[in-house]
Amino acid sequence: MISTKGKGTQPDRTEGHDQHINRRVAVLGTGNMGTSLLLGIVKAKLTPAQMIIACDINEEKLRSLAAQWHVRTTTRLREAVEAAEVLLLCVKPVTVPEVLNAIKPAMRKDHLLISIVAGVRIATLQEALGSMIGIIRTMPNIASTVDEGAAAIAFGHNVTTTQKLIAESIFRAVGDVVTVSESQLDAVTGLSGSGPAYIYMVIEALIDGGVKMGLARDIATRLAIQTVLGSAKLVKISGLHPAILRDQVTTPGGTAINAIHELESHGLRSMLINAVATATRRSEELSSMLNHI
Repeated sequence: MISTKGKGTQPDRTEGHDQHINRRVAVLGTGNMGTSLLLGIVKAKLTPAQMIIACDINEEKLRSLAAQWHVRTTTRLREAVEAAEVLLLCVKPVTVPEVLNAIKPAMRKDHLLISIVAGVRIATLQEALGSMIGIIRTMPNIASTVDEGAAAIAFGHNVTTTQKLIAESIFRAVGDVVTVSESQLDAVTGLSGSGPAYIYMVIEALIDGGVKMGLARDIATRLAIQTVLGSAKLVKISGLHPAILRDQVTTPGGTAINAIHELESHGLRSMLINAVATATRRSEELSSMLNHI
Protein backbone atom coordinates (compact mmCIF):
# COMPACT_ATOMS: atom_id res chain seq x y z
CA MET A 1 0.00 0.00 0.00
CA ILE A 2 1.24 3.48 -0.78
CA SER A 3 2.24 5.34 2.35
CA THR A 4 1.43 9.02 2.79
CA LYS A 5 3.03 9.48 6.21
CA GLY A 6 5.38 12.31 6.97
CA LYS A 7 5.37 16.04 7.46
CA GLY A 8 7.78 18.67 6.32
CA THR A 9 8.10 22.10 4.86
CA GLN A 10 8.75 22.75 1.21
CA PRO A 11 11.15 25.65 0.74
CA ASP A 12 10.52 28.04 -2.11
CA ARG A 13 12.86 28.05 -5.05
CA THR A 14 14.81 31.26 -5.43
CA GLU A 15 14.34 31.11 -9.18
CA GLY A 16 10.98 30.55 -10.81
CA HIS A 17 10.16 27.85 -13.30
CA ASP A 18 7.73 28.42 -16.09
CA GLN A 19 5.85 25.14 -16.14
CA HIS A 20 3.75 23.63 -13.37
CA ILE A 21 3.15 20.08 -14.47
CA ASN A 22 0.40 19.21 -11.94
CA ARG A 23 0.67 15.50 -12.70
CA ARG A 24 0.97 12.42 -10.53
CA VAL A 25 4.65 11.47 -10.68
CA ALA A 26 6.26 8.16 -9.73
CA VAL A 27 10.01 8.08 -9.14
CA LEU A 28 11.08 4.49 -9.71
CA GLY A 29 14.36 4.22 -7.85
CA THR A 30 15.44 6.73 -5.21
CA GLY A 31 19.20 6.62 -5.49
CA ASN A 32 21.18 9.85 -5.82
CA MET A 33 19.71 10.89 -9.15
CA GLY A 34 16.17 9.73 -8.44
CA THR A 35 16.16 11.57 -5.14
CA SER A 36 17.59 14.75 -6.65
CA LEU A 37 14.85 14.78 -9.29
CA LEU A 38 12.18 14.12 -6.69
CA LEU A 39 13.42 16.96 -4.52
CA GLY A 40 13.75 19.24 -7.53
CA ILE A 41 10.10 18.66 -8.38
CA VAL A 42 9.00 19.25 -4.79
CA LYS A 43 11.10 22.37 -4.16
CA ALA A 44 10.15 23.94 -7.50
CA LYS A 45 6.50 23.16 -6.72
CA LEU A 46 5.98 21.63 -10.16
CA THR A 47 3.33 19.38 -8.66
CA PRO A 48 2.05 18.94 -5.07
CA ALA A 49 4.17 16.65 -2.88
CA GLN A 50 1.11 14.49 -2.23
CA MET A 51 1.04 13.70 -5.97
CA ILE A 52 4.60 12.32 -5.95
CA ILE A 53 5.23 8.63 -5.28
CA ALA A 54 8.70 7.40 -4.36
CA CYS A 55 9.27 3.71 -5.11
CA ASP A 56 12.29 1.78 -3.91
CA ILE A 57 13.29 -1.45 -2.15
CA ASN A 58 15.03 0.60 0.55
CA GLU A 59 12.28 1.15 3.09
CA GLU A 60 14.46 3.26 5.35
CA LYS A 61 15.12 5.67 2.48
CA LEU A 62 11.41 5.85 1.74
CA ARG A 63 10.58 6.61 5.36
CA SER A 64 13.11 9.43 5.33
CA LEU A 65 11.67 10.94 2.14
CA ALA A 66 8.13 10.72 3.48
CA ALA A 67 9.06 12.28 6.82
CA GLN A 68 10.97 15.18 5.33
CA TRP A 69 9.06 15.94 2.13
CA HIS A 70 5.59 14.50 2.70
CA VAL A 71 5.66 12.45 -0.50
CA ARG A 72 3.87 9.15 -0.89
CA THR A 73 5.93 5.96 -0.85
CA THR A 74 5.70 2.32 -1.86
CA THR A 75 7.99 -0.65 -2.39
CA ARG A 76 5.73 -2.02 -5.13
CA LEU A 77 6.58 -0.99 -8.69
CA ARG A 78 3.21 -1.85 -10.18
CA GLU A 79 1.36 0.06 -7.48
CA ALA A 80 3.48 3.16 -8.12
CA VAL A 81 2.89 2.97 -11.88
CA GLU A 82 -0.85 2.52 -11.53
CA ALA A 83 -1.06 5.60 -9.31
CA ALA A 84 0.95 7.90 -11.59
CA GLU A 85 0.88 9.59 -14.97
CA VAL A 86 4.59 10.49 -15.27
CA LEU A 87 7.16 7.77 -14.55
CA LEU A 88 10.79 8.59 -13.84
CA LEU A 89 12.86 5.45 -14.44
CA CYS A 90 15.92 5.90 -12.23
CA VAL A 91 17.15 2.33 -11.70
CA LYS A 92 20.47 0.67 -12.46
CA PRO A 93 20.85 -0.68 -16.02
CA VAL A 94 21.26 -4.26 -14.80
CA THR A 95 17.79 -4.16 -13.20
CA VAL A 96 15.96 -2.74 -16.23
CA PRO A 97 14.63 -6.06 -17.63
CA GLU A 98 13.17 -7.03 -14.26
CA VAL A 99 11.66 -3.57 -13.72
CA LEU A 100 10.11 -3.44 -17.18
CA ASN A 101 8.54 -6.86 -16.71
CA ALA A 102 7.08 -5.74 -13.41
CA ILE A 103 5.54 -2.51 -14.70
CA LYS A 104 4.39 -3.66 -18.14
CA PRO A 105 0.94 -4.90 -16.98
CA ALA A 106 0.25 -1.51 -15.37
CA MET A 107 1.27 0.68 -18.32
CA ARG A 108 -1.38 2.90 -19.93
CA LYS A 109 -1.38 4.88 -23.16
CA ASP A 110 -1.50 8.14 -21.21
CA HIS A 111 1.73 7.34 -19.35
CA LEU A 112 4.90 9.32 -19.95
CA LEU A 113 8.08 7.35 -19.21
CA ILE A 114 11.24 9.39 -18.65
CA SER A 115 14.32 7.21 -18.42
CA ILE A 116 17.65 8.35 -17.00
CA VAL A 117 19.11 4.85 -17.41
CA ALA A 118 22.36 5.16 -19.32
CA GLY A 119 22.57 3.28 -22.59
CA VAL A 120 19.06 1.78 -22.80
CA ARG A 121 17.49 3.08 -26.00
CA ILE A 122 13.95 4.29 -26.51
CA ALA A 123 13.26 1.51 -29.01
CA THR A 124 14.34 -1.10 -26.45
CA LEU A 125 12.05 0.38 -23.80
CA GLN A 126 9.19 0.62 -26.29
CA GLU A 127 9.59 -2.99 -27.39
CA ALA A 128 9.87 -4.31 -23.85
CA LEU A 129 6.74 -2.48 -22.69
CA GLY A 130 4.72 -3.39 -25.76
CA SER A 131 3.00 -0.03 -25.74
CA MET A 132 2.78 3.18 -27.73
CA ILE A 133 3.34 5.35 -24.68
CA GLY A 134 5.47 8.47 -24.82
CA ILE A 135 9.08 7.70 -23.90
CA ILE A 136 11.86 10.19 -23.24
CA ARG A 137 15.53 9.42 -22.65
CA THR A 138 17.77 11.76 -20.76
CA MET A 139 21.34 11.95 -19.55
CA PRO A 140 21.61 14.15 -16.45
CA ASN A 141 24.73 14.44 -14.32
CA ILE A 142 25.61 14.31 -10.64
CA ALA A 143 25.48 18.10 -10.24
CA SER A 144 21.70 17.75 -10.36
CA THR A 145 21.96 16.85 -6.67
CA VAL A 146 22.83 20.52 -5.97
CA ASP A 147 20.44 21.95 -8.59
CA GLU A 148 23.29 22.74 -11.00
CA GLY A 149 22.94 19.76 -13.30
CA ALA A 150 23.42 19.54 -17.04
CA ALA A 151 20.86 17.31 -18.75
CA ALA A 152 20.20 16.43 -22.37
CA ILE A 153 16.86 14.94 -23.38
CA ALA A 154 15.78 13.02 -26.47
CA PHE A 155 12.14 12.45 -27.41
CA GLY A 156 10.52 9.27 -28.70
CA HIS A 157 8.06 9.35 -31.61
CA ASN A 158 4.95 9.20 -29.44
CA VAL A 159 5.81 12.10 -27.14
CA THR A 160 3.30 14.94 -27.20
CA THR A 161 4.08 18.65 -26.92
CA THR A 162 2.69 18.69 -23.39
CA GLN A 163 4.86 15.75 -22.39
CA LYS A 164 7.94 17.51 -23.79
CA LEU A 165 7.18 20.52 -21.60
CA ILE A 166 6.76 18.28 -18.57
CA ALA A 167 10.18 16.69 -19.07
CA GLU A 168 11.88 20.02 -19.69
CA SER A 169 10.34 21.47 -16.52
CA ILE A 170 11.51 18.55 -14.38
CA PHE A 171 15.13 18.81 -15.48
CA ARG A 172 15.12 22.60 -15.47
CA ALA A 173 14.23 22.33 -11.78
CA VAL A 174 17.67 20.82 -11.11
CA GLY A 175 19.83 22.67 -13.64
CA ASP A 176 20.12 23.36 -17.35
CA VAL A 177 18.54 21.21 -20.06
CA VAL A 178 19.12 20.88 -23.79
CA THR A 179 17.35 18.83 -26.44
CA VAL A 180 19.33 16.46 -28.67
CA SER A 181 18.68 13.52 -30.95
CA GLU A 182 18.94 10.14 -29.27
CA SER A 183 22.01 9.32 -31.37
CA GLN A 184 23.86 12.16 -29.63
CA LEU A 185 23.31 10.91 -26.08
CA ASP A 186 26.52 8.88 -26.08
CA ALA A 187 28.46 12.09 -26.80
CA VAL A 188 26.50 13.80 -24.02
CA THR A 189 27.57 10.98 -21.71
CA GLY A 190 31.19 11.56 -22.68
CA LEU A 191 30.95 15.31 -22.12
CA SER A 192 28.56 16.27 -19.33
CA GLY A 193 27.67 12.84 -17.95
CA SER A 194 31.28 11.91 -17.20
CA GLY A 195 32.48 15.52 -17.20
CA PRO A 196 32.27 16.11 -13.44
CA ALA A 197 35.00 13.47 -12.98
CA TYR A 198 37.34 15.47 -15.21
CA ILE A 199 36.63 18.69 -13.32
CA TYR A 200 37.17 17.01 -9.96
CA MET A 201 40.62 15.97 -11.18
CA VAL A 202 41.35 19.54 -12.26
CA ILE A 203 40.28 20.86 -8.84
CA GLU A 204 42.38 18.24 -7.08
CA ALA A 205 45.43 19.12 -9.20
CA LEU A 206 45.01 22.85 -8.55
CA ILE A 207 44.84 22.17 -4.82
CA ASP A 208 48.01 20.08 -4.94
CA GLY A 209 49.71 22.79 -6.99
CA GLY A 210 48.88 25.35 -4.34
CA VAL A 211 50.17 23.04 -1.59
CA LYS A 212 53.39 22.44 -3.54
CA MET A 213 53.98 26.17 -3.68
CA GLY A 214 53.48 26.61 0.06
CA LEU A 215 49.77 27.18 0.66
CA ALA A 216 47.98 25.37 3.48
CA ARG A 217 45.73 22.65 2.07
CA ASP A 218 42.52 24.13 3.40
CA ILE A 219 43.33 27.52 1.86
CA ALA A 220 44.36 25.94 -1.44
CA THR A 221 41.12 23.94 -1.45
CA ARG A 222 38.93 26.99 -0.91
CA LEU A 223 40.76 28.98 -3.58
CA ALA A 224 40.67 26.17 -6.15
CA ILE A 225 36.97 25.44 -5.66
CA GLN A 226 35.96 29.09 -5.87
CA THR A 227 38.20 29.65 -8.90
CA VAL A 228 36.51 26.85 -10.85
CA LEU A 229 33.03 27.86 -9.68
CA GLY A 230 33.55 31.55 -10.44
CA SER A 231 35.16 30.91 -13.82
CA ALA A 232 32.27 28.69 -14.94
CA LYS A 233 29.71 31.20 -13.69
CA LEU A 234 31.42 34.03 -15.56
CA VAL A 235 31.33 32.06 -18.82
CA LYS A 236 27.66 31.29 -18.30
CA ILE A 237 26.53 34.78 -17.31
CA SER A 238 28.68 36.78 -19.75
CA GLY A 239 27.93 34.59 -22.76
CA LEU A 240 31.48 35.22 -23.95
CA HIS A 241 33.62 32.54 -25.54
CA PRO A 242 36.03 31.03 -22.99
CA ALA A 243 38.96 32.09 -25.18
CA ILE A 244 37.93 35.75 -24.85
CA LEU A 245 37.75 35.49 -21.08
CA ARG A 246 41.09 33.70 -21.00
CA ASP A 247 42.66 36.55 -22.97
CA GLN A 248 41.30 39.04 -20.44
CA VAL A 249 43.50 37.54 -17.72
CA THR A 250 46.50 36.88 -19.96
CA THR A 251 48.89 39.84 -19.99
CA PRO A 252 52.04 40.01 -22.15
CA GLY A 253 54.94 38.32 -20.42
CA GLY A 254 52.79 37.62 -17.36
CA THR A 255 52.16 34.59 -15.19
CA ALA A 256 49.04 33.34 -17.01
CA ILE A 257 50.61 33.18 -20.48
CA ASN A 258 53.59 31.27 -19.11
CA ALA A 259 51.27 28.82 -17.37
CA ILE A 260 49.15 28.43 -20.51
CA HIS A 261 52.29 27.65 -22.53
CA GLU A 262 53.14 24.92 -20.02
CA LEU A 263 49.63 23.44 -20.21
CA GLU A 264 49.63 23.49 -24.00
CA SER A 265 53.09 21.92 -24.22
CA HIS A 266 51.82 18.97 -22.17
CA GLY A 267 48.66 18.58 -24.25
CA LEU A 268 45.98 19.58 -21.75
CA ARG A 269 43.54 20.54 -24.50
CA SER A 270 44.12 17.30 -26.42
CA MET A 271 43.82 15.20 -23.27
CA LEU A 272 40.42 16.64 -22.41
CA ILE A 273 39.16 16.24 -25.98
CA ASN A 274 40.41 12.66 -25.99
CA ALA A 275 38.75 12.01 -22.63
CA VAL A 276 35.35 13.04 -24.04
CA ALA A 277 35.91 10.92 -27.15
CA THR A 278 37.03 7.87 -25.14
CA ALA A 279 34.06 8.10 -22.76
CA THR A 280 31.73 8.49 -25.74
CA ARG A 281 33.06 5.34 -27.38
CA ARG A 282 32.71 3.41 -24.15
CA SER A 283 29.14 4.63 -23.80
CA GLU A 284 28.44 3.35 -27.32
CA GLU A 285 29.90 -0.04 -26.40
CA LEU A 286 27.81 -0.30 -23.24
CA SER A 287 24.72 0.78 -25.14
CA SER A 288 25.21 -2.02 -27.66
CA MET A 289 25.45 -4.52 -24.80
CA LEU A 290 22.40 -3.22 -22.96
CA ASN A 291 20.03 -3.14 -25.90
CA HIS A 292 19.71 -6.89 -26.14
CA ILE A 293 17.41 -6.99 -23.12
